Amino acid sequence: MSFPLLTATAALPAIGAIATAAVPAAQRTAAKWLALLVSLATLVLAAIVLVRFDPDGDRYQLTESHSWIKDFGVRYELGVDGIGVALVALTALLIPFIILAGWHDADPLETGNKRWRPTQGFFALILGVEAMVIISFEATDVFVFYIFFEAMLIPMYFLIGGFGDRAHQHGEETASTQRSYAAVKFLLYNLVGGLIMLAAVIGLYVVAGSFSLSEIAEARANGSLDMATSTERWLFLGFFFAFAVKAPLWPLHTWLPNAMGEATAPVAVLITAVVDKVGTFAMLRFCLQLFPEASKWATPAILVLALISIIYGALLAVGQRDIKRLVAYASISHFGFIIMGIFAMTSQGQSGATLYMVNHGISTAALMLVAGFLISRRGSRLIADYGGVQKVAPVLAGTFLIGGLATLSLPGLAPFVSEFLVLVGTFSSYPVVGIIATFGIVLAALYTLVLYQRTMTGPVKPEVAAMPDLRVRELVVVAPLVVLLIFLGVYPKPVTDIVNPAVKATMSDVQKKDPQPEVEAAK
Repeated sequence: MSFPLLTATAALPAIGAIATAAVPAAQRTAAKWLALLVSLATLVLAAIVLVRFDPDGDRYQLTESHSWIKDFGVRYELGVDGIGVALVALTALLIPFIILAGWHDADPLETGNKRWRPTQGFFALILGVEAMVIISFEATDVFVFYIFFEAMLIPMYFLIGGFGDRAHQHGEETASTQRSYAAVKFLLYNLVGGLIMLAAVIGLYVVAGSFSLSEIAEARANGSLDMATSTERWLFLGFFFAFAVKAPLWPLHTWLPNAMGEATAPVAVLITAVVDKVGTFAMLRFCLQLFPEASKWATPAILVLALISIIYGALLAVGQRDIKRLVAYASISHFGFIIMGIFAMTSQGQSGATLYMVNHGISTAALMLVAGFLISRRGSRLIADYGGVQKVAPVLAGTFLIGGLATLSLPGLAPFVSEFLVLVGTFSSYPVVGIIATFGIVLAALYTLVLYQRTMTGPVKPEVAAMPDLRVRELVVVAPLVVLLIFLGVYPKPVTDIVNPAVKATMSDVQKKDPQPEVEAAK
């Protein structure tokens, strides 16, 4: 029996979470180092998965399959395609930076009630989320995926509600109330989506007699699975609703600004750069693969919703006064581009969407973590409380600018390539949608440059005059992300080579081909 590499990649952070939580209360520093070392070891395992994956090999590789709940046909099945392996690598890459960035975010906090912030719990919850996200990217059994898709809500709820941002303008009591509201809203939205998906999962089993992607695909290929059109559409809607909440897609997005605004900056990155990717990934793996005809039927409506997300998110980002909520609305706009690329049903669109998931994770992490360093120095999330930062902290301002330019998809930085592919892929099939979506790029330039101008340029405000520049730990967090943004902006081939065969297989699932360009005959 070969070594279960995929299980090990998910199990290691889970075991690390238990070990970190068990560290004695007085040994907070030891808990931090243990969590960091576990995350680095998980990154090594993810790198091995990436190296062993052959883009030209089978669709699902490093597979594991064991009987689990035999009476209900549930099997513990794992496997990664090019899309899954890229997102496993992204998750494992970002978690060490999230832990380093949040190094002091859960230190004991003395207030009037002498409230204790359990440091060990904070880092254990982060590792727990990592384990559940990784196995969600690896699961090829629908029931196994559903369990971890839902289970990750619990640690995220405690991370949002129990370890909120200290930079609050209205006192600890009000801050605690708003954190609780954001955490409950996050949980309720995602639980409702999950319950609807559960009904669809049960319906799928009734129709197909299996939860296994491979068995369902085989049954569909040999004609033994004949799903009625109306049944397929209802099941598709059940799955898609849950994924659209997680993504988040307008109008199911309203939990995200609250959650990112009230969470610490590293947890905000965990939400939008890691957890939310499960939603868009699942659209590709489950919606398109299990329900190809229903996916094509729903495409026009989904493209309209994605287009609204792009413009709506960007417009609200322009009007924000809170730095973190601005990044949250910008992310809603970016997820609109990802979903638009998926349902454009072209290879360029889906390759761009997958690449966008990776690049958005890196660019959002860079921008939000630097914003978190900035906020922790000033103690305020309000844009109006800043000014002239580039004169007193030039390295901080420079990295903030690079993260912002990546957010607006500047050529030469990673998100540009993915956004370009999404727009090209969309325009070739739905030119009107592609043209309207380009206005999201214009708005992105507006909110990013205005944010930089108001916080970093102009006269130095007295409150930021003594602001220190980035420290060594913070540079260790930001510098690799900046390097990746530049590298993948200039040379995205390593990622596209991995994801393109998986995209080709997905296009085959939905029986779609790229539209041929119309060339007028020479006169």
